[in-house]
Amino acid sequence: MIIYLCKIPMNKQKGDMKQIAYYTAIINILAEKTIREITNNTSGPGFDDDPRNLVYFMDNDGRIIGSSSRRFDGAYPSIQNLRLIWEIKEYYYNKSFGSRIADGVYETQLDGFELNEIYKRTGEKVYHVLFVDSYVTWWRLGKSYLCRLVDALNSGGVDEVIVGREVFERWPELLREVILSGYQ
Repeated sequence: MIIYLCKIPMNKQKGDMKQIAYYTAIINILAEKTIREITNNTSGPGFDDDPRNLVYFMDNDGRIIGSSSRRFDGAYPSIQNLRLIWEIKEYYYNKSFGSRIADGVYETQLDGFELNEIYKRTGEKVYHVLFVDSYVTWWRLGKSYLCRLVDALNSGGVDEVIVGREVFERWPELLREVILSGYQ
């Protein structure tokens, strides 16, 4: 039996609505499984599954040469001198639609801008992935916001957007590409 060590977070709801954040849990488990297969590391998840700090880059002299202004949902291999960063937008159990979705899109664009600026200054490229789920949120209520995500993808604000169940095939494939290629 395989025991996974990554975090399985809960959503931010209260009462009966408080549940496991399923999409985030799937992403974390797939990341740990895939990284284990590639690296044979079984002592931990192999990635930062709950970054509580800002991501940053340090030079050979230990000086910070770039950082983000926001926290992310995951980073590989860690938040320092990382190669892959991801954020997850899952909006289940919401009773209203509005500013949280707009804020999420704006945050993704801001993150992309900052990561691109770090790359221009330092030459350190981070592959930036956005995961979105909740059919009702994106396809019924928020098509205009979905269009903004496509714009962020096309303008280089995010390197990849993985939608819904696409996570099962594309996420392990993408992890393999980045880890095995030494993406830089």
